[in-house]
Amino acid sequence: MEDVIQTYLRPYDANRPVVCFDEASRQLFGEVRERQPAVPRRTAKVDYEYERKGTCNLFLMCEPLRGWRSVRVTDRRTRKDYAECLQQLVDVHYPHAQKVVLVQDNLNTHSGGSLYERDPPAEALRILNRIEFHYTPKHGSWVNMAESEIGILGQQCLDRRLDGQTKLAHEVAIWQDQRNHKRVRVHWTFTLAAARQKLRKLYPTIED
Repeated sequence: MEDVIQTYLRPYDANRPVVCFDEASRQLFGEVRERQPAVPRRTAKVDYEYERKGTCNLFLMCEPLRGWRSVRVTDRRTRKDYAECLQQLVDVHYPHAQKVVLVQDNLNTHSGGSLYERDPPAEALRILNRIEFHYTPKHGSWVNMAESEIGILGQQCLDRRLDGQTKLAHEVAIWQDQRNHKRVRVHWTFTLAAARQKLRKLYPTIED
């Protein structure tokens, strides 16, 4: 945890941007009965019944100090999907950075091995050499700022029934562009001193 907090406290550096990465599954729901829109003296009506339309996956990357985020919507969350996110990160979003400092959780697919499943060894190594990995501790994914960003996405954009991946991706793209246009940043205030005080029971003690 201290490694991640120290990473967040680094000053802004365009050559070594600190980027947070996380993913989440999203259930798709359709309406059984057509909604009735609001009219004068009557509120809109939505039937409580719904139809399951499957699931899709959200990959979210954000740079808290720059106020930038990018969300990719996919059918699945395989190693190859993750590897494609890494390739886009270094080649599309940060082509001129010396190295991308990436904070993520320790999910089994979140490793350099995923690149070797998708790409030839030389290409996988090229991408890996552009990334510096920092992992959140087990049961400590809350320290990943991308997880907070996904929570905000859910509250501001996905708090209603969406019946298809295309429609969901369209809504997410609008949210992403508006938030990037405003350059919404994250001000991290959880310091090492605060962590050691709040989580002191988790630190080892030395007895003579």
